[in-house]
Amino acid sequence: MKIIGLTGGIGSGKTSILNLFKKKNISCFNTDFIAKQLMANELKEKIKTLFGTDIYKRGKLNRKKISKIVFNDIEKLNKLNSIVHPAVRKNFRDFIKSNKKAKFIVYETALLFETGFNKECDIIILVIAPLKKRIKRIIKRDGLLKSEITRRIRHQWSDEKKADLSDYIINNDNWRNTLIEFDKIFNKLNLSY
Repeated sequence: MKIIGLTGGIGSGKTSILNLFKKKNISCFNTDFIAKQLMANELKEKIKTLFGTDIYKRGKLNRKKISKIVFNDIEKLNKLNSIVHPAVRKNFRDFIKSNKKAKFIVYETALLFETGFNKECDIIILVIAPLKKRIKRIIKRDGLLKSEITRRIRHQWSDEKKADLSDYIINNDNWRNTLIEFDKIFNKLNLSY
């Protein structure tokens, strides 16, 4: 089994690419989705200890509040990451076991390089998009202010730095071209393994 690391900055469209892999019946692991599930359940008490019990409203994590805290306080961000990332990795180990007959699986995360998980991947696909387009997508999707988005982007590696360490790059500026690029990469991967 080969592990494909799928990464890209916030708003680059990596989840759209992940969905293309899913349509091809490839087993996919979405770290964001898993992290949200873990933070709503198993990690709840640890997060309350770190941020206070009022970080959950009616049992649900106040995502806007926690984002505001961690993206303005690097120490708190690091503490949150030290709780969430190991739990996500443990979950991924279980995912590997349950998909051991797969030819390859996709591990999607924005922080592939930042967490060092790129070292565990056989192939890395980087999704990029123009910054203006990324910001527009995030504003539409999450309703964030431009200043909040740029603060989050500053916590991620640049596309240039990631590109040097990636096997394939998908420029997600134009969806029609993105689909062509994806198919080319998918065919190469499918033929090689």
